[in-house]
Amino acid sequence: MPKVTKRDGSVEEYIPEKIVVSIVKTGAPVDLARQIAKDVEKMVKDKTSTEEIRKKVLEDLKSKKPEYEQAWLVYDRAVKKRKK
Repeated sequence: MPKVTKRDGSVEEYIPEKIVVSIVKTGAPVDLARQIAKDVEKMVKDKTSTEEIRKKVLEDLKSKKPEYEQAWLVYDRAVKKRKK
């Protein structure tokens, strides 16, 4: 598995299941979450930033159902304390 660069600069292995879990928390079905995780996996190379991954996930969510994208953003603000 490729490694990803996190916001704090640390590097860890890319784990698709993390994306699946986060997407399911938006209310999206598991099969959609797994499909998006597979799509993201295709674009992930060594040292891809988690911000790039997040952007791809949000684009995919928005194209499938904008409410899922909004739910992800609410979760980010509430739980992860992200501004945008």
